[in-house]
Amino acid sequence: MKNENLFRKLLMLWHKNENKRMMPWKGEKNPYKVWLSEIILQQTRVEQGWSYYEKFIQQYPNITALANAKDADVFKLWEGLGYYTRCKNLLFTARLIRDNYNGEFPTDYNSILSLKGIGSYTASAIASFCFDLKYAVVDGNVLRVLSRYFGINKAVDSTESKQFFTKLADECLNKKNPGEYNQSIMDFGATVCKPVPLCTICPLNKTCIAFNQNKTNVLPVKSKKLVKKDRWFTYFIFSINNKKYVQLRTAKDIWQNLHEFYLVEDKQNPEWNIASIKTYLSNALNIKNANAINVVQAQKQVLTHQHINGCFIIVELLKKSSTLNTLKGEWLSAAEIKAKAFPCFIHQYISAKTALQQQLSI
Repeated sequence: MKNENLFRKLLMLWHKNENKRMMPWKGEKNPYKVWLSEIILQQTRVEQGWSYYEKFIQQYPNITALANAKDADVFKLWEGLGYYTRCKNLLFTARLIRDNYNGEFPTDYNSILSLKGIGSYTASAIASFCFDLKYAVVDGNVLRVLSRYFGINKAVDSTESKQFFTKLADECLNKKNPGEYNQSIMDFGATVCKPVPLCTICPLNKTCIAFNQNKTNVLPVKSKKLVKKDRWFTYFIFSINNKKYVQLRTAKDIWQNLHEFYLVEDKQNPEWNIASIKTYLSNALNIKNANAINVVQAQKQVLTHQHINGCFIIVELLKKSSTLNTLKGEWLSAAEIKAKAFPCFIHQYISAKTALQQQLSI
């Protein structure tokens, strides 16, 4: 038998007496700041997103400032966070609010939900935190807490169960203080009822069905297993006269409108060696000779539906390739490269103190 009242009471007591989780946007009533924090935290850990949030607030203190910014400047500030669709939607929505709402964030749930890049979870967070509207947040943390406490065997990722969990979340919501309740269950899922839960110190464990029936390792139930495809990216970093060849990704694929070096993509690991590199350079780019060739393995990047694997091949040219010159890239200095926004797969190398960075002279 579900006891939503007891659950809500215990959760709010924990929040009042034990919740020490600190974040710069916590307790914030400014919808711009709440919206920005929620977008940054999609697919991003709080520890990583914290500094980005503070940089954005300093650079763009309000919606109009963000809306008036150049795309390239915002992408550069976002660099390293990944999932750049979030950044594109952030800009689109900021400009829509500037143009259609006189720079003021809409105050009703349906208008908030209609904004690009904002789903039901983010809309509920903004509505409850900033405007005290009675909407319960439902994300992975919340689903995990509800599934375990109430011992629900329904798959949290199924369409059929979505309505059930949404209804349960609404029944548990503290209608007098929806924002504080939503913050409490989000924090509880992030700090106590984690994927590997801290059951022994949990103040809800006496009435938690999963704990008392030894089911914390099987709840929540998931029906779908995400199959990720592997992609192999080889980046040729061509260098001559202290400049390197850089191009813009324009196709409707990952990292659209970000910069990269010359790319060769394979369906499987190409396992380059000096001989195969020289053959490729000669046949594909008419590069017959080079001063030096070096291969550096890249760190795998895990995206939602794919794994990006690969390496960097540094090539010091004797002269510019006529084939490269017919493409849409450009030869940039180290300072010019630093000003461009690159995907995480590349950024982690040109921003770190690595052997590759030294060879890039960036």
